[in-house]
Amino acid sequence: MNTPQAGILLPIPPVARYLTFSLKPATHPKDCLRALAELADGERTVVGFGRVLVSALGADIPGLRGFPTFAGAGLELPATPAAVWVWLRGNERGEIMHRARRIEGALLPAFRLDDRRDAFLHDGGRDLTGYEDGTENPTDDDAVRTALVGNDSRVLAGSSFVAVQRWQHDFDRFDSMPAAEQDLSIGRRRVDNVEIDDAPASAHVKRTAQESFTPAAFLLRRSMPWTEGGRGGLMFVAFAASLDPFEAQLRRMLGIDDSIVDGLFRFTRPESGAYFWCPAMRHRQLDLGPLGI
Repeated sequence: MNTPQAGILLPIPPVARYLTFSLKPATHPKDCLRALAELADGERTVVGFGRVLVSALGADIPGLRGFPTFAGAGLELPATPAAVWVWLRGNERGEIMHRARRIEGALLPAFRLDDRRDAFLHDGGRDLTGYEDGTENPTDDDAVRTALVGNDSRVLAGSSFVAVQRWQHDFDRFDSMPAAEQDLSIGRRRVDNVEIDDAPASAHVKRTAQESFTPAAFLLRRSMPWTEGGRGGLMFVAFAASLDPFEAQLRRMLGIDDSIVDGLFRFTRPESGAYFWCPAMRHRQLDLGPLGI
């Protein structure tokens, strides 16, 4: 019986590393993927596959598609497709480094490492701007229903889809905003995380209120802050049984339908954007059956 990758439903770890790989031309990736399946336990190492890899294998994962090239008022979000995405979760950076080396070595013959990004838990689960992240996350059974494909899908039951974006914050711009203006751009008070009733329609929590969509657009967020040199921001990671809820939220953030742009864009921008399918586990290994492996 298939089970989900447990790390999807677990709380955010103290430290993490994200790896993204592209597929080298004229290579045969199946042996590399079999090696990855043995290394990935689904709990400390969560894995997703992009449409480019699925297509190269001649397989089909219903619901997996390319990242949308949405544009709003003065905004255009980047789409950066990748073949393999790995989320390494752990308690100690050194152990994660060595685990990453093993995974990179296993994939090296057929894949190229495109990005390596370290992340961490900040102030109990806050973004680097100081605001709590994922306040409205579903919990318990609701989290399972939100994040995982149900048993009505014979092939994909227990798997998940994930949207991944790396956001870079403009901290100078953010710091120049008065505290009250910062709160109104988010729609919550930073000091106590209480939602501001009379926040403007552009406030992030109003733009992305999950119950306000038809149908409701629930996501299980597992985002973590990242830094590199003097740069930093948020690795946005959201799991769901379908990519539709994420796209509904993204359209509204960009103001595509009503021209109201999310307040987040005043001080942060995404640098990447990709979709992946996260297979279920079978016999303690990634189930590569839907990929024809």
